[in-house]
Amino acid sequence: MRLNTLLVIVGPTGVGKTELSLRAAEHYGCAILNADSRQIYRDLPIGTAAPTMEQMQRVQHYFVGTHELQQNYNAGQFERDCMEVISRQSSDVSILSGGSMMYIDAVCKGLDDIPDVPQEIRDEVQAMYGKGGLEALQQAVQQLDPDYWNEVDQHNPQRLMHCIEVCRVSGKTYSSFRKQKAVERPFRIVKIGLERQRDELYRRIDARVDEMMQEGLLKEAENAYLRFKDNLPNSLNTVGYKELIAYFRGQTDLDEAIRLIKQNSRHYAKRQMTWFRQDKDIHWLDATISYEEQIRYMDACLNGESKCM
Repeated sequence: MRLNTLLVIVGPTGVGKTELSLRAAEHYGCAILNADSRQIYRDLPIGTAAPTMEQMQRVQHYFVGTHELQQNYNAGQFERDCMEVISRQSSDVSILSGGSMMYIDAVCKGLDDIPDVPQEIRDEVQAMYGKGGLEALQQAVQQLDPDYWNEVDQHNPQRLMHCIEVCRVSGKTYSSFRKQKAVERPFRIVKIGLERQRDELYRRIDARVDEMMQEGLLKEAENAYLRFKDNLPNSLNTVGYKELIAYFRGQTDLDEAIRLIKQNSRHYAKRQMTWFRQDKDIHWLDATISYEEQIRYMDACLNGESKCM
């Protein structure tokens, strides 16, 4: 392995990470390791804003469309897989880019081994969900792990239940399994955060949802829904799909589903920014300046110049 720097590009959904990552990878002559917990799934390219075939021809990508919808995947697995890919890199720089906070932390800081959950605990938490619904899970996670509550998709029952299970079996918060002291990696980590004014970011998110609908998100979601119906995999319990699935089930109309996709995407972006702002190692970069200026800023950070330290 020749890699000596992992350049980590983070930011909220819709901020513009994809094109900046492509230009940075072309500039440094390296690959992109994709840190998005939903773009790893096949058959969801529109709703997850996955890199297009043209973009992947420009730069080699890892962890895009690699898993079937029914396959489970988590941050611990991503850490192991990502470190294996990194070990094979021959470039001086590689880029880790995405908005999945736990995935980024898993690679940059490492994860403790999350304990196995006995079946009786799983049954208890499932019973809680059956009796009290999503609201019961939300209340439990807010009480047990406020930090994770600020990061998690708060309408995803599987993730909420997993948090509760780990808290119960370990007596610790789920978020504490992100190491308090980062592991030592055999390469330097430089983090760049892309940011925009909130109003502008929210306008971009709304416009992107409209564009996704024009590109065929409705059909993409319907095809996935019809494959699984009432036994939906966790991969579909995410923004952009769960709202449309409610429409397919007659629980809402299409206009309301689209409105909720926009709203939930904005809420997710807000949680991402709250999470990333806690990381004092991130060098923040204005997404509205030219790509040339952004690359110069990255060069300065990689060279350890004072304005980036």
